[in-house]
Amino acid sequence: MPVLHTPALPAGRRPLTALLTAALLLGAAVGTAAATPATAAATAAHADEPGWTAEPAAGSAGPARPYFYLSGPAGTVLEDRLALTNSSDRERTVTLRGADAYNTADGALAVRPAEPPAAQGRGGTGRGAGSWISFGTATTVRIPPRTRAVVPFTVTLPPASPPGDHPAAVIAAEDGREAGVRVHLRVAGPTLAALTVEDVSVRGEGARAVVAYTLVNRGNVALVPELALRAEGLFGEVPGRTARALPMELLPGQRVSLTEPWPGAPVLDDVDLTLTVTAPGAAPATASTSAWFVPWGIAARTGAGLLGLGGVALAALLLVRRRRTRGGGPADEEPVPGGKRAPEHELTGASR
Repeated sequence: MPVLHTPALPAGRRPLTALLTAALLLGAAVGTAAATPATAAATAAHADEPGWTAEPAAGSAGPARPYFYLSGPAGTVLEDRLALTNSSDRERTVTLRGADAYNTADGALAVRPAEPPAAQGRGGTGRGAGSWISFGTATTVRIPPRTRAVVPFTVTLPPASPPGDHPAAVIAAEDGREAGVRVHLRVAGPTLAALTVEDVSVRGEGARAVVAYTLVNRGNVALVPELALRAEGLFGEVPGRTARALPMELLPGQRVSLTEPWPGAPVLDDVDLTLTVTAPGAAPATASTSAWFVPWGIAARTGAGLLGLGGVALAALLLVRRRRTRGGGPADEEPVPGGKRAPEHELTGASR
């Protein structure tokens, strides 16, 4: 399952929390292994083993394209061409297919693996935009040495396909190695840019503190979010994070769990934290949390010292009391010689 990565354009009660982090804009190709997500390039896709590449075919006079961009109303058929270049000294046999693109749980961009033939015969599970891509009879292409082959393909938009972005990719594979080229596909119609921030929390303390949060794209277009972090402590504003673009593309309907480093987190404070995420065309999304920051190591050592001092004081007090008890009377009382004890007075009520 190749992973397509490309660079992209960031007051409650009080523990500090929350802020953002990241995801991925894809541009064009991806080198990868077949069964699991793999990293990819932002330009023309290269196989893991040098020798062949896959990329959008350039127009008659146009520049090279990093990815495909196709748009049209539901029910239409769109066309484009894939260029396969064999720069090696041996013939290459490359198989081609379409695939759905999606965000992994941590925001990376990936594509669905190929389905087995049996699943394809039953209609399979690939009902996304990847299943709209067809190479016709050219699903297997033989490329002679030092040769460039241009393969046409079509994208058929179903009549009932909803408007908005439908992320997909074209995948070329040979001997278990794959290269993918991103397909930015949009069905014409009303678009909605909307996102929310959820599950904000703070982990760690001091320079190691991070803000964890969940970002959800609730619209029908891909978003490149920005995030900012503001914190207020007992003694005023605490250094947060200024607005910055997240290195990710959040696809429609996708949910990702991210973390944002917070090196300005205090060591000792009670803080209200507010995370704000924006994206072009979308209303700002905010979420708040609070957190106590206590240097537990110092507090534990201080507490142990105070406890030890209290124990010493208590032991000294008990020792003094024990000595007084064993001595009988007060220490400064003089003993009375035997036979000369003063007679006890008898209280009878009569004077003597």
